[in-house]
Amino acid sequence: MTSLQENKIKNQNSFNQEDWSSAYQNVEKELVNEELKITSGKVIKNLNGTLLRNGPGILKRDKQWVHHPFDGDGMVTAINFKEGIAKITNKFVRTKGYLEEEKQNKFIYRGVFGTQKRGGLLNNFLDLKFKNIANTHIVKLGDQLLALWEAAGPHALDPKSLETIGLSTLNGVLKENEAFSAHPKLDLNSQASSELLVTFGVQTGPKSTIRLMEFSNSGSNSGELLFDRKDSFDGFSFLHDFAITSNWAIFLQNAIDFNPIPFLMGKKGAAQCLKSNPNKTAKFILIPRESGLFKGQSPLIIDAPKGFVFHHVNAYEKDDNIILDSIFYDDFPSVGPDENFRKIDFENYPDGKLKRSIINIKERSSHITTISSQCCEFATVNPKLIGLEATFTWMASTEQKSGNGPLQAIKKINLNTNEEYYWSAFPRGFVSEPIMVPKENSSIEDEGFLLIIVWNGKRRGSDLVILDSKDMKELAVYELPLNIPHGLHGSWIRD
Repeated sequence: MTSLQENKIKNQNSFNQEDWSSAYQNVEKELVNEELKITSGKVIKNLNGTLLRNGPGILKRDKQWVHHPFDGDGMVTAINFKEGIAKITNKFVRTKGYLEEEKQNKFIYRGVFGTQKRGGLLNNFLDLKFKNIANTHIVKLGDQLLALWEAAGPHALDPKSLETIGLSTLNGVLKENEAFSAHPKLDLNSQASSELLVTFGVQTGPKSTIRLMEFSNSGSNSGELLFDRKDSFDGFSFLHDFAITSNWAIFLQNAIDFNPIPFLMGKKGAAQCLKSNPNKTAKFILIPRESGLFKGQSPLIIDAPKGFVFHHVNAYEKDDNIILDSIFYDDFPSVGPDENFRKIDFENYPDGKLKRSIINIKERSSHITTISSQCCEFATVNPKLIGLEATFTWMASTEQKSGNGPLQAIKKINLNTNEEYYWSAFPRGFVSEPIMVPKENSSIEDEGFLLIIVWNGKRRGSDLVILDSKDMKELAVYELPLNIPHGLHGSWIRD
């Protein structure tokens, strides 16, 4: 046994905090079609398309750090693959707030996750203005890219240059700054269109309203709104994500309260005012899709299991049931006002577990089972099977089998047999959301590629790692000429 192997076994549950936190730095440059060189593995010539990623790119101004990375301004990265050649382009989303703060080189807006303006409570008291930071997701709709942030409208970008076109109403579909989810679903199996982009917006308050929208995303009417409905429900709703089947849009209304007083007083960000309520019961909200068999029918409300959910993985219908896979936390995770997000103790935060909810529509009931207790996030399935039963899921996970920690591995699970397969960046690598790209012209579900942006703590830089999604073997590594902070979501666009 080599000394390296001995050291890995000895420290199998440890990581270097500085390696992890070193990813949190401002992106200092914007690149245009800079060719990437492969540093390990072989060029993949049958991978043609563009990987898009979004996430925070500005984390401090004039020596002041954001309180939480989710308050950082959006920076979009595009890596295009064509016949074995890979090129990278990146651009900040030039929102109104970004341009204003760039000009003054300071934070002039409060952040939803706790970033305060300088000047103490007096300067933040009753300041309810927010900055659309466009930092959560990036998708293609029609002939534009949309940089998304769920509390306001999308920003349209040019698909080739990534230049910001501006805040978009999607040809009048949205009111100015109307909420537009950062988690749209691409439905490739709808009978209404060859490709639908399904999404939602939420107006919250004592009574919350969900607007469910379905856009054509292919053909001559690509980008056109085809289906639209609104439904209102009692109570405050925190809905970050949802899932779809052929006939239903599935939401989980977490058992959570929002106390706005600390936000109004200038003490906390709005998200820091959310708190789980053990005396409430979470609810599944099942809204019939206007493109499905139950068009026009009323929503169903069914009691849901305990726990807090940011992200769902996939859902499908089976007999009288909807099967929904999600990542559950025991409580809402939040970085407190006096905590430093770059020095957090992972053991003090709830860990995400992959669980399956079986929702019986006929009996209006649900129960839950655990698929994996290992901490994980950012789980996905083959995009061809969104809304249908999938055998495999891929996700970012911790290296250790139990407890919380940074995401350092990519795990594949066979949902029928519970077999697990791994690729690990441990001890000095930290992974992001895996993007699954099916192999062209293949009918085999797990045949394709996984694309992952990895923070390389050893060299303090970002790598693009490409895995074989079937056997999880490493195929290629590109050393990026760009330092990308730990980010959020992304997508793949076929050429």
